[in-house]
Amino acid sequence: LLFSALLATSMLHVSASASSVDHNISKGLMPISKEQSIKMLQPFKGDFRILGSKIYTHDEQAKFSPIDYAVSWGLFAEPEIARHISVNQYDRYLNWKIDRLPVPKEQAMQMVSNMHIIPANPTIAKQIKNVKRGDLVRLKGDLVEIEDKDLVWTSSLTPTDTGDGACELFRVSSIEWIEKVKETGCDGIMIGRA
Repeated sequence: LLFSALLATSMLHVSASASSVDHNISKGLMPISKEQSIKMLQPFKGDFRILGSKIYTHDEQAKFSPIDYAVSWGLFAEPEIARHISVNQYDRYLNWKIDRLPVPKEQAMQMVSNMHIIPANPTIAKQIKNVKRGDLVRLKGDLVEIEDKDLVWTSSLTPTDTGDGACELFRVSSIEWIEKVKETGCDGIMIGRA
């Protein structure tokens, strides 16, 4: 009886450490598993308004990207417009809407995106979870392709594309707050320069 309890504990420890190794990339560490790789496709940077974020822990991609950002840029990063965009993030997808489009639909679709965020180091792994709706952040890093056993997850290389496969798989090496949302109590939120 004692042996089977020790064996079970030993197997649990091995399983937990294997799982931890599989999740190295999502923690900002380099892959240790021989079946995992990150391939840099092209450098990427920009100033993005955070419309929402969603943390993932249990899907296959959570081993690499622990959080998705719903972002806007250009005209749609302006606070007067961004505050009217509502988002719904689920299963690594993004649906968004705005009551009145200030530009043609095709142009509007190119200024909102769902980004799968991969931290490039442990410090970034902590920082990426601190964004709030309304923040304006400057992100720098690389668009990448991830391979793991039978999974090949490739970033879009065109930030203005739309539809399935249009998301950026963004390995972030730097995050800087340009504007940070400040809570003002029961009055709502206020945006201020960081």
